[in-house]
Amino acid sequence: MQHRVGAKSFRGVASSTALLGSVSLACLALPSSAWAQAADVAPQAPAEQDTVGNPVEQITVTGSRIVRDGYDAPTPVSVVSTKELKAEAPANISDFVNTLPAVRGSTTAASTNGSLSNGAAGINSVNLRALGAVRTLVLFDGQRSVASTTTGTVDVNTFPQALIQRVEVVTGGASSAYGSDAVSGVVNFILNKEFTGFNAEYEYGVTTYGDGPNHKLSGTVGTKFADGRGHAIASVEHFTQTGIQSIDRDWNDSGFFLANNPAYSAAGCRDTLASTPCVNEFLIASGIGTGQFTPGGLISTGPLSGTYFGSINPATGRATVNQLVFGPTSGQWMVGGDLAITTAGHRSSATLLPAEKRTSAFGRLSFEFSPAFNVFGQFAYSKYNGQSFYQQTPTVGVTIQRDNAFLPDSVRAAMVANNLNSIQIGTSNIFLPPQGSDNTREVYRYVVGANGEFGALGKDWKWDGYYQLGETKTRELLTNTWNIARMAAATDAVAALAGNVGGYAAGTVVCRINVDANTTNDDRSCVPLNRIGTNGASQAAIDYVLYNGQQPLRTQQLKQEVVALNVSTNNLFSTWAGQVSLAFGGEYRKESVNGQVDQLFRPLVANGVTTGTWIYGNYLPTIGAYTVKEGYVETIVPLASGLDFNGAARLTDYSTSGTVTTWKAGLTWQVIPDIKLRGTVSRDIRAPNLSELFAPGTGRTNTVNVPQPNGSVAANQFNESTVGNPGLKPEVARTYGVGVVATPAFLPGFAMSVDYYKIDLSGSIDSLTAQTLVDQCYLQQIATACTFISTTGGRGVTTPGLAVTSIEIKPTNFVSLETSGIDIEASYRRQIGPGNLTLRGLASHAIELVTDNGVTLQTDAAGQNTGGLPKWTYRFTAGYDFDSGFSIQGVARGVSGGVYNNNYIVCTADCPLSTADRRTVNLNSIAGAFYYDINASYNFEVAGAKAQAFLSIRNLTNKDPVLVGNGPTGNNTPAYPQTNRALYDVLGRVFRMGVRIKM
Repeated sequence: MQHRVGAKSFRGVASSTALLGSVSLACLALPSSAWAQAADVAPQAPAEQDTVGNPVEQITVTGSRIVRDGYDAPTPVSVVSTKELKAEAPANISDFVNTLPAVRGSTTAASTNGSLSNGAAGINSVNLRALGAVRTLVLFDGQRSVASTTTGTVDVNTFPQALIQRVEVVTGGASSAYGSDAVSGVVNFILNKEFTGFNAEYEYGVTTYGDGPNHKLSGTVGTKFADGRGHAIASVEHFTQTGIQSIDRDWNDSGFFLANNPAYSAAGCRDTLASTPCVNEFLIASGIGTGQFTPGGLISTGPLSGTYFGSINPATGRATVNQLVFGPTSGQWMVGGDLAITTAGHRSSATLLPAEKRTSAFGRLSFEFSPAFNVFGQFAYSKYNGQSFYQQTPTVGVTIQRDNAFLPDSVRAAMVANNLNSIQIGTSNIFLPPQGSDNTREVYRYVVGANGEFGALGKDWKWDGYYQLGETKTRELLTNTWNIARMAAATDAVAALAGNVGGYAAGTVVCRINVDANTTNDDRSCVPLNRIGTNGASQAAIDYVLYNGQQPLRTQQLKQEVVALNVSTNNLFSTWAGQVSLAFGGEYRKESVNGQVDQLFRPLVANGVTTGTWIYGNYLPTIGAYTVKEGYVETIVPLASGLDFNGAARLTDYSTSGTVTTWKAGLTWQVIPDIKLRGTVSRDIRAPNLSELFAPGTGRTNTVNVPQPNGSVAANQFNESTVGNPGLKPEVARTYGVGVVATPAFLPGFAMSVDYYKIDLSGSIDSLTAQTLVDQCYLQQIATACTFISTTGGRGVTTPGLAVTSIEIKPTNFVSLETSGIDIEASYRRQIGPGNLTLRGLASHAIELVTDNGVTLQTDAAGQNTGGLPKWTYRFTAGYDFDSGFSIQGVARGVSGGVYNNNYIVCTADCPLSTADRRTVNLNSIAGAFYYDINASYNFEVAGAKAQAFLSIRNLTNKDPVLVGNGPTGNNTPAYPQTNRALYDVLGRVFRMGVRIKM
């Protein structure tokens, strides 16, 4: 849809099941496109209306600070209209936006369930070009919105969705117009400020399996007063959703993972005389699972290896003892064997869809004293609460002493026979409920401002200014998380001996700390915990390790203050080709964060090493602030008939990193009435966010694979500590774009645009992952990487055989990114029979997405269907609007096939030595997928009110997601969906239906 100020936008599209065939034809007949800009091809059509007949304002300004009739900005701008949003009726507006081809890699409330320690669980973000949500600027009605996390991410859930009129997407650098963060583009959620009357809407959604039901109810009222000089709007919305708190889908039962191949030996690959051939290091296949733990505990090493514990035998009061059949193992992985036993209770234990409650309220009051002075005040409030589960957390290396009171006698006898004083077990802690989060975010936004038009110095001027105060209050609460010290104390349970120092009756099962000779470690509240077996833990013991309901909690307050003033004119002076336009303005912004964490939930810090006190959480408050002062100027200069120059420059001063400039230069050329060319080059920035600058050492617990001298790997559980870096500088990007827009006169109603983009980002802020640091230290012998690692021998002591205990992660400006691609859109609309036919085809082609950190081999994520950017992303619609009020729309959307990693080497025999940069693997392909949706609506009147009933079916054929082998690190990997949920539908067929009323 064309970004054309003052021009009419397309009416929303609609289609039918019968037209799904047309969608497929459109895939062949229409070139693909990212939601690129296409020209207004139907000037004869009536102005767009919303779903119940209310006229929709057409002005679009996101691509430029200058509003000028008939001008098309050189930067592509896409528009998602009200009708398109209403047709699909998404539960969250980001669910729709994330299907746009240019938007990839966004997080959702479902995919952030594992973001426990950073408090980001439940966030719905927008990510353009897969460059990261932090490099996509999200605006709320053309203005910045206070972030929902310290990383600067704006949660789209917090916008008052009932009043969102349209969404405009700028798919190019826009820092000169809007400042920091607009590296990959801008997504602007625009409010309908001219609404009058009363709207009410109810929506219900549910999956084809009957789970995940949700309800959304909204009401909006608007009225003019004082002879139309005043206008008041109010809107409320409430949304509730029952969560799907485990992955109850058959496709997730095959054990499809990327694991360390048990048959691989690095030593064998180095030795040309080895009898074992050099095979692939990574194995991608079904029938893989964990080999380190079972629900009731597994002894996985030593002479008793394979012994595992089942349910409690009522006759003995002790767990049953069984022998596991091992398949080949490496690190945490086992291929074959008794996988049904080891994975029970842990596999699929992550949340598929979170439970959510969302409430929002919005109010706006404006009054025009004169054309030169119109004042307004605006208030928005939203509250989000989401509950989700990360996993049924396993632990390995749990020490059980020979005198443990809950140890079965047969195992104790075996320990005596083998001269063992202790054993180590791995358990998924099935006696505990899964660990997760219960996060609440409240966002308050107050805006007061004024605008107007006036004449001065012989020019016509427009101006606007505002003050905005935004505040986010977060309550980041974890659930079912255990205290590490209490878990250890309760696990070490013994039978008290006569005359013990604690004064317990002989034979009483107690915590050892209360009967040993050391009285300083006593805790009389300690309740012995039976971790041997699946069902022997008492509720009192569970309550003790979960600290009697006291769970890690952090409250934070993010605050944003903005003062801005903008002035523009479209008749600064005339040239031989026309009037010159000018816009200029300034902005002051302050971003700050403060927080509170009780001492009970903080990690221990000693000698520069952070040690977790809780298995998750270990919160520290982030405290910091920075200010931004900036000014900009933008101009449009006609150079010749149909040829315009658009230039902009912005000077920005950050209190933390100094002054930086951004700029843009662009041309649009109407070569002939049918063809327009456009091009831009710009310098854009992203400044470091509050977390990157001031993170105090947030901790999380996970596992890494530590290479061993014999070529095998050991899975070590560790604490990861992320710290800020106040010395960070802004990232700098150079963005290039060139495109063509075709509106052939010989084919009325048809429009097509093709745009090429290239973004070179230098000094990118990033951190090496924990696994990368381990690989660099142990495999590549990079000494600086070892300094971030602590083992049982101390910080930086990485002698083979010592277990990794903690790793520090610190961001720096050390990465360069380069991405390029092509966006294409083709659309066609015309009246056929008793209605209007609309076809639209969109796709985005990724040419490259190269990351170079200067340390490891550069990677190209284009075509990687794991965490990268698919080569092709598609969205096609075919719709028909009957004059009778019935509309139907078919949607086909999907991604092309790809690979796991472009640097992988595929082989199964006679493989080269696998390295950290070039891993060997048995396969390197992931299938693509197409999904079909259908939407239908009917407009009617009831009791004098306009109404609409609608039905939307997503993933019409109930297609399962493509299996993607995740791994090889992370003890959470088996708990998660065995696919890439950012690319493939995981819920199955989803129904949404409801009714809208306008009075």
